[in-house]
Formats: sequence, C-alpha cells, structure tokens
Amino acid sequence: MLKLYNTLTSKIEPFEPIKKNHISMYICGPTVYGDIHLGNARPVIFFDVAKRYFKYLGYDVKLVSNITDVDDKIIEKAKELKLNENQLTDLYTKNFIDMTLTLGSVIPDLMPKATEFVPQMIHYIEDLINLGFAYVLPSGVYFRVTKVEDYGVLSKQNMEELNQGVRITLEDEKENPRDFSIWKTSNEGLAFDSPWGKGRPGWHTECAVINHEVFGEEIDIHGGGTDLIFPHHENEIAQTVVHDHHHLARVWMHVGRLEVNQVKMSKSLGNISLVKDLITAFNPLSFRLLMIGHHYRQPINYTDDLMVQFSKEYDKIERALKKAFLMMSLDDISTQQPITQYLEQFEDHMNDDFNIPNVMTLIYELVKLLNKEQDIQMIGRLYQTIKTILDVLGVMPIFKVTESTLDLYRAWNQARSNKDYMRADQLRSELAEQGWM
Repeated sequence: MLKLYNTLTSKIEPFEPIKKNHISMYICGPTVYGDIHLGNARPVIFFDVAKRYFKYLGYDVKLVSNITDVDDKIIEKAKELKLNENQLTDLYTKNFIDMTLTLGSVIPDLMPKATEFVPQMIHYIEDLINLGFAYVLPSGVYFRVTKVEDYGVLSKQNMEELNQGVRITLEDEKENPRDFSIWKTSNEGLAFDSPWGKGRPGWHTECAVINHEVFGEEIDIHGGGTDLIFPHHENEIAQTVVHDHHHLARVWMHVGRLEVNQVKMSKSLGNISLVKDLITAFNPLSFRLLMIGHHYRQPINYTDDLMVQFSKEYDKIERALKKAFLMMSLDDISTQQPITQYLEQFEDHMNDDFNIPNVMTLIYELVKLLNKEQDIQMIGRLYQTIKTILDVLGVMPIFKVTESTLDLYRAWNQARSNKDYMRADQLRSELAEQGWM
C-alpha cells in the first residue's frame, strides 16, 4: 500500500484518494520574474515523478501548477529591464516551460495564470469580508488570522509563537501584526479595479482561489517546497477553512530545499545557479538523477563535485543500457517482459513515501546484472525492467541505432571470433566513441 508523509499530520499515512482511481494535485508554481534556478527545479522534478508513479499504479491524475504573473518582484524586474509586465511574464513563463521540458518533466495538465482569475479573487475576498474574516484599510484588505481556531495547524506554530518577533511595517495599522494581505491597494504596475480601489490580489489568495475555481472541492495532494509551509500554505489553509470548510488538501507534501554550503539557494542571497547554465556543461537528466537520488524531504547540499558524481553515475547507466539496446537490435529481440520480482521491489520502495534512494540502489544492482549477462533473452528482460523504472523516474535515455552502427558491431564481433584482436580493439574504440560500449 502506498504511504505518504503528510505535513498536516506530521505522519506517514496510508494514501487513499478522495475519489476512487482519481488523484487531484496542486503544486505551487513559479513567480515568473527570472530564470529557473536549481533550487526551483527540485519540486518541479519531484512532483513530476510523483505523477508518473501514480499513473504507473493506474490512477487518473490531474496535476495543476499555477503561474504567478502579478507580484511586486515582477513590477521591479519589469522596470529594470524596461519591459511591460506582460512582456516580462510571457518571457519567463516560456523559459520556465522550456527548462521544465529540458529536465525531463511533463508540463502539468493545467498551468493557470493568476491574472486570469482576478474577478473570482475579488468575489472570494468579498465573501471573506462578509463572513467577518477580512477587513478593509486604505492600504488594502487583510485577513484576520486570530479568528481561525486552528491557524498554525500546518506549520505547528501557535499564535503566541507567531506573534513573537513580528516586524512592524508600514501596515502597522492592522488589527494584528500577523494579519496578512489578501488585496494590496496600489496604482503602481499592473493593477485591477476592485471595490477597495485599484490594486492586486495577495499571493496567498491567488492559490486558494485558483484551487477553488479549478477543483471546486477538497483535493488529494497540495505540494511545494518546505519554504512555502509558512506563511504561504498556512495562509491558503486559513482562507479555505473559512470559505470552503476544509483544509484545501487531504495530504500536504513538501520537498526539502537545495542548499549551497548549508545555505538555502535563493535569488535574494545571490547564491543561485541557473538551470540554463548547468545544462551547457551536463546532461540535464544527470541533474534530474541528482535531484531524485536524495529523499525528497531531505535537504540537498549542492556542490560541483556532487554534480560530477551523479553525471558519472548517469553515464554508467546510459552506457550499459545503450550497449544492451545495440545487442537487442542486432539480434532483433522484440520487447521483453520485465522481471516481476524487481518491479515488486521498486514498488515497495516507492510506496514507502517515495524512497527513491533505495530505488537507485536497485537500479545500480540491475545495471551490474545487465553488464554481466550473456543470454540475449535475459538481457532483454533486464533492459525492459530498468527501462520501466527509469521511465517512471523520468531519466530513461532515448536510443536510435543506425545500420552503420550495427555493421560496426557485427564487424567487431567477427574480429573477436577471428582472434584479430588489433582489429577488434580498433572497432571497439569506434563503438566507444559513439557511446555504445
């Protein structure tokens, strides 16, 4: 049985979807004012693997990931680049999608933009005001967190702890320092008409409303990085509890952060590495292997040496599969059945809260068996077993073999049979240069 760690309950629990054979997932997407960095990529990769595995198990999966295309950071970046905000967000949305595909992930089923739901957000905010959970000030509309009985349920903080160390800002007219903005009054940048004056919606409200509009009910899984637990996801829950009488999702899943020298990788700290730069030096799928080779809930301390290590590991896997593929093509071996016992081990590890590090150990064992195997039928079965697993993880390389390569391989085998070792070594070197040996 599939078991998942639920941040809401702080437990690993058996997972059963709300609707039989259907899984609804919402993942917080990017704020599109810059190129995706390595830390941004980790949740994108993990939740793509999660969807792939759910589909492998036979579930119908609907994955939604939003695009935040209205934000203070977008306004500042647009000014810096001398673009209007729509030009900026269109550019970086396209770049995000391009990098998502390059890293082997499939585009979510829906990628709604926040700006597409502003009228619905205004109605939602009006509901919160009418229910007495929000109030209007000249600077905007704020949500009363003290009226939500279980505020802090996700981050496991109580109100007293939350109020300690709260910074006093220009919004010090708020009823409570922890009350958060659900509408910001402003004429600067992209602004929308509302009953409270021109402005734009708060980030926490955007995701709550998009969920409400797209799914219309409680969903199975809400995910994102651990940095979103508080305040973003906590504030999504607070609004949903009031508006829709549930915690938005049954299961909340969070991916550990990517660190550089034990410090979170972030634009504000200036310690970021961009995906578009990394893939000029490394195979994008070797980076994906690095991301999934660590348990999703644990932080990763990223270094160049770690990237080189996983690049070498991926190269070993790719070469073993490529050689097997060549041998199968030469002998015209049709697709073989995977080996059940190994797929069962794979499923046991994945069902244990996506224990992909254990899956990686299994893959390395299978690659060793593949390299040693002489029987072509068993080579075919091992290849198909590994391929099935790598397809779920999104790291299966694609091979195409030409007739000239097959001729080269036949000539190599013939030279070995004739004990023409000099010729055999020469042909083997040519095959190795092409990556087939």
